[in-house]
Amino acid sequence: NIVHDEYVGRLALGRIERGKLAVGQRLKCVGESTTEEEKVGTLFGFEGLQRVKIDEAGAGDIVAVAGFDEVQIGDTLCDPTKVDPLPRIRVEEPTIKITFCVSTSPFAGKVGKWVTSRHIRERLLKETKRNIALRMEPTAEPDVFTVYGRGELMLAVLAETMRREGFEFCMGMPEVVVREIDGVKSEPMERVVVDVPEEYVGAVTTRLGERKGIMTKMNNLGHGRARIEYRIPSRGLIGFRSSFLTETRGTGLLNTLFDGWEPYSGPMLRRPCGAIVSDRAGTATPYALFHLDPRGILFVPPGTEVYEGMIIGEHNRNNDLDVNVTREKKLTNIRASGRDENVILAPPRVMGIEEALEWVDRDELVEITPVAVRVRKRILACNRRPKRDDDRAA
Repeated sequence: NIVHDEYVGRLALGRIERGKLAVGQRLKCVGESTTEEEKVGTLFGFEGLQRVKIDEAGAGDIVAVAGFDEVQIGDTLCDPTKVDPLPRIRVEEPTIKITFCVSTSPFAGKVGKWVTSRHIRERLLKETKRNIALRMEPTAEPDVFTVYGRGELMLAVLAETMRREGFEFCMGMPEVVVREIDGVKSEPMERVVVDVPEEYVGAVTTRLGERKGIMTKMNNLGHGRARIEYRIPSRGLIGFRSSFLTETRGTGLLNTLFDGWEPYSGPMLRRPCGAIVSDRAGTATPYALFHLDPRGILFVPPGTEVYEGMIIGEHNRNNDLDVNVTREKKLTNIRASGRDENVILAPPRVMGIEEALEWVDRDELVEITPVAVRVRKRILACNRRPKRDDDRAA
């Protein structure tokens, strides 16, 4: 493995196959295409989960070696006079990418400690040193960065960690990494293994079939549960985890494994419903939310501060709906405020970072702050925003 330490830099973790290793010894790092010779700067051993400094280690010991800044997973450290690299270990390539950008909402900078593009870039670069499964690339825009990972859950965990550290930023819709192989547009595939109670097999197979999944194996385990294997495009797994848990009432088990690249399998339907969008800034009122309740599922409770372009609910239909969520009941001298009827609202749907990333579409962003997770439109002004397409295909 590769670990980044603030004091000694990059650490290569591994097991000594044969021979001895000591501090100050010169070693050759044999990579996939390059080699470098350096001196062992610091040597660490392990006592349980604790990392301790040592001077020498022998065959069979698990150690962490400092001094090799360009070492990668799968490289071999060996004696310069006898270069004998071990079989190389392959790291699964990133299959999902998400854009991180500076928050441009009207509420930006109110609660966040780190809000500038410089701070966000430095934090993402620091994470790529710690987590070798992540990769970060700048874009043509100076305040937008593309982060690659093995799934939306991995990137959601990174976003949650940054949120707790005081960062304030926005994230776009998760997208799969597409590449050209022999001139053919190809996409990553996943091997999916689900373990569910027998009564939910039909619902799960229907959901996976809608996402272009192909069943490869099905076993009845004999104690009321079934195990099903699918081969499915990585695109089809975006947003599937939450619907899988809902369909199985939290009793299903889901495992995925990267399974190569296949030619692009065509468009796939994204979110079929539109969004309920606030058309002005203000405070959401019970009166306005009560009249919007039949139009869809609301995301905000009464008293929430909103702004133009902020999404406050999911529309029942496939088009977006711009609404005035700050509207109050007009009172007369006959109807006093004390005579208002009691407003009963359904509980709002509270989304975390992972649920919000699964829900958003191409023209939307997830706004993440230390105290709140909001969903918004990329273009906030309702009179400048293009109409939502009826066929949302990815």
